[in-house]
Amino acid sequence: MRKDIVFPTVEGIRVAVACKDETAETPEWAVYLLNTNAFDVDNVMVVSKGYSEKEQQEQQRTSVLRQYLGTIAAGTHMQIELIDPSIFHLFNEYWVSYYVDGQIYDKKFIFVPESIINENMVYIPQLNLKGILHY
Repeated sequence: MRKDIVFPTVEGIRVAVACKDETAETPEWAVYLLNTNAFDVDNVMVVSKGYSEKEQQEQQRTSVLRQYLGTIAAGTHMQIELIDPSIFHLFNEYWVSYYVDGQIYDKKFIFVPESIINENMVYIPQLNLKGILHY
């Protein structure tokens, strides 16, 4: 039963949307998974999708993408996917699952509509880029 399943708290895993080159004529944006822990995370799986609010008359959805990233070493990061700025007006959801010592962890990271904007960008030292960092 669901009440018997242990859902441990996810710590040290971050998702960031960052601009790879702000000076380019058409800047390239990417989504990254950051492991800030002092240990590796194994069997990392990310499910990503974009969608609009249910109350809207015209519901918008992107394709659901499932990506297996393998192991992400301690203190490193990995690019999940490129992201087109034309979908920044949608909810952009990244459901991350991984294992540590045989225990499964998972967490949804949701970038709400219009949150991926210059005013919200911060410097992300691990990436050496500016972007939006989700905890």
